[in-house]
Amino acid sequence: MARQQRDISVSEFFAKNRHLLGFDNKRKALLMTVKEAVDNALDACEEAGHTPDLEITLRQVGEDRFRVIIRDNGPGIIKQQIPNIFGKLLYGSKFHRLKMSRGQQGIGISAAGMYGLLTTGKSVIITSRTSSKKQAHYYEIQIDTKKNAPNIVKEEVIDVDWPHGTQVEIELVGSYNKGRQSVDEYLEQTAIANPHARIAYTPPVGDRVVFDRGTKVMPVQTSEIRPHPYGVELGMLIKLLHETRSHWLSGFLQSEFCRVGPKVAEEICKTARLNPRAQPKRIARQEAEKLYEAIQNTKLMAPPTNCLSPIGAEQILTGLLKG
Repeated sequence: MARQQRDISVSEFFAKNRHLLGFDNKRKALLMTVKEAVDNALDACEEAGHTPDLEITLRQVGEDRFRVIIRDNGPGIIKQQIPNIFGKLLYGSKFHRLKMSRGQQGIGISAAGMYGLLTTGKSVIITSRTSSKKQAHYYEIQIDTKKNAPNIVKEEVIDVDWPHGTQVEIELVGSYNKGRQSVDEYLEQTAIANPHARIAYTPPVGDRVVFDRGTKVMPVQTSEIRPHPYGVELGMLIKLLHETRSHWLSGFLQSEFCRVGPKVAEEICKTARLNPRAQPKRIARQEAEKLYEAIQNTKLMAPPTNCLSPIGAEQILTGLLKG
């Protein structure tokens, strides 16, 4: 039995449990693939300050096979990052940021590519261009589930007729239906919730649909915040104490958390009966527990809301009129 024990990579686990990622049936798999690609495209455009312009195409290439093609006008992806973004699970830039975004875990688009590989054996095709003065980078990538690493099947530099952005192509086994919980409904609702975006959609059956931009006003950019003390559990508090660069306990509380100033830090230390000048790395578990209880018993302001970007009534109305 001992000889049979081995590590399991995260991608190998999800390959056998893809229902946990939403790929539990053909209809939902097609919808999830489109959703993950659209989320990435919208986030990329907004973070770069570009009003999103998305081109989405679904082509039926077999009885239950579809090719999903999604292109955005975002800033593009630098060459070194393309393989990991599309060929490695849990790889991304948003997981550790405390701010609102559509995706955070770094799983979605790479999981969609993995599903496509498992069901069709086809690589994910990525074409990305960062500037009109440069050629585009073209990749065909497969995910190595045992290593959770990208396997580059093909790589070259090509010419494209768009100045910047990223295009993703995934072939997968799926099922296309109209009506509720369909790709069509999802894109219509996405257009309403994002009136600043232009979304052009070519379904497998029927005419091309264009959801024109209803406004050029972009959503307010969110700001990253530090954790709020009330939201940190004891184990995480101990981890932060050991990893902090602060030399004093009072400085640790102020630098690692939001809504903690000098007076509040002193109050927390006093309640916990700990020296404000104690070294955080030397705080024992029992002392950390007292610190945790003191935090919970100290009145603190609610966390700042600039990490959120609500759509607002005016934008909702614009989106509804656009839809």
